[in-house]
Amino acid sequence: MLTELLQSLFANIWTLFLVILFFGGSIFVHELGHFLAARSRGVHVERFSIGFGPAIFSWHRDGVEYRIAWIPLGGYVLLPQLADLGPIEGKSERTAEELPPVSYTSRMIVFVAGAVFNVLFAFLLAGIIWIVGQNEDSDYASTRIGYISRTHELPDHVTVPSPAFEAGLKVGDNIRAIDGKSVGNWGDVQYMIGLGAGTTADGRREAVFTVDRDGHTMDISVHPRIAAEGRERKVGIAPGYELLVQNVTPDSIADRVGFKKDDEVLKLDGMATINWLTFYELLDASAKRTATAQVKRGGQELSLSIPPHAKVKTMADLGLVPTTGVRLVHPTPVAQISKLIVMTIGTIQSLFNRHSDVHASSLSGPIDILAMFHSAAQAGLIPLLSFTILVNVNLAVFNLLPIPILDGGQMLFATIGKLRRRALPPNFVIAAQSLAGLFLLVLVLYVSVSNIQRRMEQSRNERAEVEAARPPANPPAAPAKP
Repeated sequence: MLTELLQSLFANIWTLFLVILFFGGSIFVHELGHFLAARSRGVHVERFSIGFGPAIFSWHRDGVEYRIAWIPLGGYVLLPQLADLGPIEGKSERTAEELPPVSYTSRMIVFVAGAVFNVLFAFLLAGIIWIVGQNEDSDYASTRIGYISRTHELPDHVTVPSPAFEAGLKVGDNIRAIDGKSVGNWGDVQYMIGLGAGTTADGRREAVFTVDRDGHTMDISVHPRIAAEGRERKVGIAPGYELLVQNVTPDSIADRVGFKKDDEVLKLDGMATINWLTFYELLDASAKRTATAQVKRGGQELSLSIPPHAKVKTMADLGLVPTTGVRLVHPTPVAQISKLIVMTIGTIQSLFNRHSDVHASSLSGPIDILAMFHSAAQAGLIPLLSFTILVNVNLAVFNLLPIPILDGGQMLFATIGKLRRRALPPNFVIAAQSLAGLFLLVLVLYVSVSNIQRRMEQSRNERAEVEAARPPANPPAAPAKP
């Protein structure tokens, strides 16, 4: 017991260390880009801070204050010659008027360097994944539909027919493109549906699926609905993949029927099963009669008879531990980074598209990011590297947006000053940056509250599912026989 407790404690400490290392490292790399670019261009650097607010601890070297601050929502390099961000970064000891002017070229180099370093860091991590490889599950690699839900639950918990079922999509359809954009895996499928902004003339949401079916390519118009869980566009489909048995519980229904470890389930009652949900629904429908499962074992196909049984609520009730195939892939750094850049830009575009269902509440704030870092760290080094790459690409793209207080906003101010041949009035710049800073602070708070509410709702739903599956504490007595 003590050994297990110590192992759990050590694992949590190690996971927390990895989260701090990679999350803090991403911020550090961004600010390091600004710092090194400023030093190389002869720009005066007053402070290098990881975090905002008062210092937890600090030290001075070569005229620069280095500090770790209390508010871990980013970091900054205090450059009084380039920008006055006193309300956020703290008062500078020297003003821009006291220091030599900085050229437009130097300004642009220093401001863009943070994003460049994030991308370079992402490329470095992506190179590790390219060399080592990463596991890719068959369900993620698939673009084939393996399951279609007949119903769809709306945010108000009203149940309606699922969009995919209504549109006539079928199990086995291979999705080639959505809204004219090709898809390469199930992540692309989910991304295209969730961030879609297509609408019909009468205002209904629309996504055009290009699918291969029985050797023919066709376009099918689907009308996504907002889902109760996640509050995003969904159509009610899941990927198709091979159904493998990871293990069989001794003395369970599956064990008595004859299922074995590493079996591949091919069909149930003659119906192809390429998703465990499809298998489960077919099995549930056959509870009162004998069903026949066709499986592949050691290269040979054989049939197993499943006798009438009580309805099963989970695969565990049947005694099967399901899994699917996994392969080792080596995506190139260019492929990894370019895809994430396109996805990040697409998300931002959807955020400002009035026909999209992506809103500020859909974004991930510090709480969600840290939670996802923690989950990735628990999953292993490669998932942690993958998520860190995503965070760095997001940091790079987000910081280049033309918003005052961000690097892109500073580049915009510098460019406007260059074009008008004189700098923008300091009071205007300070006011714009203050308003932008306040807006971003409110946005972070709003997103954080939305993240907390979403997690609390998910927790409540999970508890409700557990309670629903739990047998009653005192089952009613059987009625007396006459």
